[in-house]
Amino acid sequence: MTEKVFWCNSCLNMSTRPRIEFDENGICNACNWAKQKKSMDWSSRQEELQGLLNKYRSKNGDGFDCIVPVSGGKDGSYVAYMLKHKYGMNPLAVTVRPALSLEVGDQNLVNFIESGYNHIHISPDTRIMQKLNKHGFIEKGFPYYGWLIAITTAVIQTAHNFKIPLIFYGEDGEVEYGGSTESKSKALYNIEYMKRVYFEGGYDKVLEKVLAEDDVEDKDLAFWRFPSDQEVEDSELAFTHWSYYESWDSYRNYLVAKEHCGLKEKEEGTAGTFTNFSQNDQALYALHAYLMYLKFGFGRATQDAGIEIRRGAMTREQALNLVMAYDNQYPHEFLDLYLDYYQMTKDEFDEVLDRYANKSLFEKIDGIWQPKFLVGEDFQI
Repeated sequence: MTEKVFWCNSCLNMSTRPRIEFDENGICNACNWAKQKKSMDWSSRQEELQGLLNKYRSKNGDGFDCIVPVSGGKDGSYVAYMLKHKYGMNPLAVTVRPALSLEVGDQNLVNFIESGYNHIHISPDTRIMQKLNKHGFIEKGFPYYGWLIAITTAVIQTAHNFKIPLIFYGEDGEVEYGGSTESKSKALYNIEYMKRVYFEGGYDKVLEKVLAEDDVEDKDLAFWRFPSDQEVEDSELAFTHWSYYESWDSYRNYLVAKEHCGLKEKEEGTAGTFTNFSQNDQALYALHAYLMYLKFGFGRATQDAGIEIRRGAMTREQALNLVMAYDNQYPHEFLDLYLDYYQMTKDEFDEVLDRYANKSLFEKIDGIWQPKFLVGEDFQI
């Protein structure tokens, strides 16, 4: 049975993107949502936000009102800034230390903290993080899977232990960039949604793989465990995305974070894309973006171009040239770092990449996977 592969007629989202939807005009749900946002009356959602803030605001005015996960990047910084300076909340910023952090990201986090925020830095066991990341890389094609889990579980545990039950994440990527629309009209979401969508249904499998190793005990995974359903209910834990309450604009977030939170861009270019002001906290993101490209046919440049198109800063034709120039970039820059971190040979590393390369979309030429397709030109697989 053949399947047609095609691109959004407005941006360059591919039909291979998980959970994406297209209308009868070939426009993806991310572009339709971007259009809808411009004409929406956000007042009702602002009222929802005010009600949520009033419900969880510290009654005595002397405690933390909510938690904002931050990396020092534009989005978490923006959310924390808005909560503190527009809505008068007292947020506690929480960072889960990533593996293979980058200097610019480390400095941006320091700059954010010094711009006036209370902050907790969580450093989960690096040995266990490495194991989870390696199993995620091998079992899911997700090179920082352990960190992805921890920025949810460890943050939720912090909220539970500190009795700060309201957690604000940044954008709902499913809604903003083209994915499931089930949370489009829901302010809050739950742990089941996190496991199924964010962890791609692999949470239990990866933890079981690590726990099966001789040198790992259940207690070692403490930071990667969710509170029980009863603990969540008793604590009235609430998880929400800031993008539900106002029109999400990552470039605006960047400008606000740059002006008020000390955000700095990379001086050199960024692997796999044409931007230099986002996802600068860790080296593993470049590998994540490359694996995304091998699995689905689109990479970081496609995602960044889509954002620029939807905010009106770039045409589809301009984006097409950038995507063809940047998307297919093997992560040479960090290769030695990856091999050392995963304790793999290059052959073992490439074997994992080969496993996840979509053979309907790519063919291997001189040791590198090359696309069989031309971006923007529909074809059958």
